Amino acid sequence: MKKLLFVLCSIGWCTTSAQKLTIEKLDALADVHARNSFAELYELLSLPNDAHMPGDIEKNVRWCESAFAKRGFTTKRLNTSTVPLLLAERKSRQAKKTVLVYLQIDGQPVKASQWEQESPWKPTLKTKDAQGNWKEIPYEKLNGSYERDWRIFARSTADAKGPAAAFLAALDALKALKTESNFNLKVIMDFEEELGSPHLPNAVTEYKSDLAADMLIIFDGPQHIRNEPTLSFGARGICDITLTTFGPRVPQHSGHYGNYAPNPALRLSQLLASMKDDDGRVTIPGFYDGVVLSDDEKKILARVPDNEDEIKQKLGIATTDKVGNSYQESIQYPSLNIRGLDALFVGEEARTLIPAKAVAELDLRLVPGSDPVRLINLVRNHVKAQGYYFVKTEPTDEERQQYPKIASFNAAVSYEAFQTPFDSECGVWLSKAMVKAYGKEPIKIRMAGGSIPISPFVVTLNIPAVAVPTVNPDNNQHAENENIRVGNYVDAVKTFLAILTEKL
Repeated sequence: MKKLLFVLCSIGWCTTSAQKLTIEKLDALADVHARNSFAELYELLSLPNDAHMPGDIEKNVRWCESAFAKRGFTTKRLNTSTVPLLLAERKSRQAKKTVLVYLQIDGQPVKASQWEQESPWKPTLKTKDAQGNWKEIPYEKLNGSYERDWRIFARSTADAKGPAAAFLAALDALKALKTESNFNLKVIMDFEEELGSPHLPNAVTEYKSDLAADMLIIFDGPQHIRNEPTLSFGARGICDITLTTFGPRVPQHSGHYGNYAPNPALRLSQLLASMKDDDGRVTIPGFYDGVVLSDDEKKILARVPDNEDEIKQKLGIATTDKVGNSYQESIQYPSLNIRGLDALFVGEEARTLIPAKAVAELDLRLVPGSDPVRLINLVRNHVKAQGYYFVKTEPTDEERQQYPKIASFNAAVSYEAFQTPFDSECGVWLSKAMVKAYGKEPIKIRMAGGSIPISPFVVTLNIPAVAVPTVNPDNNQHAENENIRVGNYVDAVKTFLAILTEKL
């Protein structure tokens, strides 16, 4: 550590002028402060953060309150009917503008038995052996001469406690520079993002004055598939539908009643199949209305350095759906996805039964120009046009006798899409910071395929928003063995410091 500090001082890192920062100085600062933060990252990752468990979430809220208070921020809980959002604020002298930073702290549920380590809540450092398998090594090795390709495995390493911890480390690096940003900082922490942030829109409206800012930056998401510095200027929104078809009152023996009692699982599969053609395009009339890509927009999308063959190889697929002419074009359109199906049993538990009902969970990804309520109604009307009678919950005996096709249809809108121009003040400022950190323009994504709850800020606060993704694309987010590459974590510290020191 003393050697590292000597190197930093010898290249002049102890300057009070952020303008004098070079790539080499940023690299050195990121190395020191990332190394110093690995213990804090371990502590944060050790806190279970399933959004379905308010008791665990409260521990994460308190941890964040303490972490930001230590760095000179005031904190305020923005209470909702469930768990709060947390707002941290720190003002800078002579600042004329305010930047709002969005951090996600909650995570997906885990099934511990599927993780290749003692616990998803025990951060585990791993390296690849000669056979390409991940092998555990002591976490304490991060205190010494680490390797950038090592990985830290734990729930939320990538999505998105890793970026949150890297941001805290960047704040420490800024303090070590004995300087401050020339803008005020507000940080909003979301503890229900994996639930769709159901209370966020109302909270943004209720606490509008507390959240007031000139722009929003989101420290979340994976970099481009090449794992190079990236800026994302938009994200799709999301809404969901639960569709249930009903058959006999209780499951029936397929020998006694096969060919007699209609099978709701078969009917559901026919209903779902009627929504798309063989090319993967939604066949429901009007689904893509209002979404048109201009020639200029297609040129912007073509600049993203995707390799379609590499993407297909990564996914393990031979061909793609024909919505758009490329990966980037495909995510500019709304989508209809079957995210889960349920009827009865499979595998060793399979039984010769006709199910009483079958359930499909759908998600619809939204883009600017696609109204979620309109899309939901299009799907609802399509189901109705196939001869289905709708019930709210279970059908009554009278309904069962009267209607041959019965279904329930429940939908909810989580949040809408947003898209910010590349040449917006926020976009230009962040691009300059990235060039300062890496010596070249970042890969610029017009709109990412995933969804983040940003539209309430954009609409209610009337501010532009840009995401700064930093984690490795192969991070297994939402799945078992989620991880963050050590090199990506260190670079995240560097990226965030470059932003904090870029004049606005």
